[in-house]
Amino acid sequence: MPDQHLLSRVIKPSILYFGTPVVLISTLDGDGQANLSPMSSAWALDDRIVLGMGCAGKGCENLLAQREAVINLPGPEQCAAVEAIAATTASLPVPAYKAAMGYRHETDKFRLAGLTPLGSLDVAPPRIAECPMQLEARLLAAHPATTIGDADAAFMLFEMQVVRVHAHEVILHPGTSHIDTAQWSPLLYVFRHYFGTGQRQGKNFRAET
Repeated sequence: MPDQHLLSRVIKPSILYFGTPVVLISTLDGDGQANLSPMSSAWALDDRIVLGMGCAGKGCENLLAQREAVINLPGPEQCAAVEAIAATTASLPVPAYKAAMGYRHETDKFRLAGLTPLGSLDVAPPRIAECPMQLEARLLAAHPATTIGDADAAFMLFEMQVVRVHAHEVILHPGTSHIDTAQWSPLLYVFRHYFGTGQRQGKNFRAET
C-alpha cells in the first residue's frame, strides 16, 4: 500500500498562486499622479524582472505610456498596507470584472495604505519608504498574453530592467551589498493568503478559505 501522505488526485484550483512574493508597482500617469498596483506575478533573472499585469488596470496604462516603474518589495510588516489597497483601482470607470469582485475607485493609494513616497534616482515614479527593497526599473518590452474569462480581464507581460536597487540597512550584511536572509523576509502570496517566512500574516479579501 502506498504511503497515505503520497496519495494525490487531479484538482482544478481557481488560481495557481502557489507561493510568490507580493510586489507593489509604483507608476505615474500623464498628470504626475502616483499609482500603486499590488500584484504577485513577478519573476526575476539577473537584472530582468517579468511582470504580469491586467490590461484594464491603471498601472498597466501608466507603464505602457511612461515606460518606468518602481518594483517595491514589502515585508510582513506591510501586510495590512497591501491589503488596504488590494480591492482598489485607479481606473475610472471601474472595469466590470473588477467591480463584480468588489473593487472600488481610489486615486491616492499612498494615503489609503499609510505609505510614504520617496523620490527615485533614475526613474520618475516614487519609491515606497516602508518597503525593505525598492527596485527602480525601465520597460524593455511588453507582450500581450491572454484573456482570463471576461474579455476585459486580458493581461500583459512586461520585461523590465532593474537600473537601481535600494535596500534598508537592517536587511544588509554590514558594509556590503549582500542581503542578510536571516533579516529579510518577503511578504508571500500563497493561494491568496499572506505569509512571511513564518506564520501567516493575514489573508486577501478574495481568499477562498
